[in-house]
Amino acid sequence: MSEPITQAPVVFWTGRRLFLGLLTALLLWVLGLDFLTGSGFDWQQSLSLPFGLGVILTAWVGAWVVPLLRQLKAGQIIREDGPQSHLKKTGTPTMGGIFMIPTGLGVGVVWAGVTQGEIPVTALAIAALTLAFGAIGWWDDWQVLVRKSNKGMSAKLRLLFEGLAAAGFCAWLATANPTVTTIDFPWGWLLPLGLLFWPLGIFVCTAEGNALNLTDGLDGLAGGTAAIALMGLAVLGGAEHPEVTILGASLSGACLGFLVHNHNPAQVFMGDTGSLALGAALAGLGLVSQNLWELFILSGLFFAESLSVIAQVGYYKATKGPDGIGKRLFKMAPLHHHFELSGWTELQVVARFYLIVGGLVLLCFGFNFRQVY
Repeated sequence: MSEPITQAPVVFWTGRRLFLGLLTALLLWVLGLDFLTGSGFDWQQSLSLPFGLGVILTAWVGAWVVPLLRQLKAGQIIREDGPQSHLKKTGTPTMGGIFMIPTGLGVGVVWAGVTQGEIPVTALAIAALTLAFGAIGWWDDWQVLVRKSNKGMSAKLRLLFEGLAAAGFCAWLATANPTVTTIDFPWGWLLPLGLLFWPLGIFVCTAEGNALNLTDGLDGLAGGTAAIALMGLAVLGGAEHPEVTILGASLSGACLGFLVHNHNPAQVFMGDTGSLALGAALAGLGLVSQNLWELFILSGLFFAESLSVIAQVGYYKATKGPDGIGKRLFKMAPLHHHFELSGWTELQVVARFYLIVGGLVLLCFGFNFRQVY
């Protein structure tokens, strides 16, 4: 007797549908804000226009660059100790940040300059910080490709370059706006830091960059969560910081334009080139708008990913036995791999992480830290 034919279960959520859902949610959000504030009728104050332009241009540029990266054989080297299901991704082009970051920054800087009728100094400074971290990430990606291994730039050297870039940005910021050294907490609490602002500012930039870098491990994960967080900072920037609002919106759009090519199954990865740059952009936007407390909340998922790695390494070293083998706190770090090995599909992890970051954004607004947008 022949075996009964069983049909595969119907899967509703695909990478494409998840991407379209995120795009629709963010687009409705910005259009709703423009409608409620009347900004949609004024292109100089509109949030949806730089956002939409970022999406369209990045997707269009990517359509040209992704095949070029494939021709150049800029394929990702997948770590052998990672989830075995990821080995099939070996050879997927990486360094996608080389078209996502310049496009998003270009839209934001040009739009800020045109709408304000002057050189957008603040937007240029944040762009410089973002590009500096992107250049560090690009060199790291390049070393990985040249060596054909997961080992790129040494961690100490990378942190040194990141610290120097962050210090340069903090020097400009403290000179341009001396009040930035005072941190605003909820309910009107103020904390004047003085010289302590320097180590804090450098830490925020390096921590954000590396936290988002660790989050970039699944198709569409870093790009989607960064898009939500960047839009949150754009809205929190408000009328007091128009360049932050414009740049945050355009970079959020660029992330979604990148997801056109990066949603599961990904045609390209952003690499350190993109993830380090996006983290630095988040830090720059938060520092300029003095939204550090809000940035801390928005980045809760990214920091959880970082802490999972730190905890995993620390616990392994602390529990080493005579055989030199220790115990693991998680099945695998960063955290998204732990959930994968716990039975979640890649799409389930990505979708739920999107919802977490979206919830953190709503938490910021719920506390009513500031007058937004």
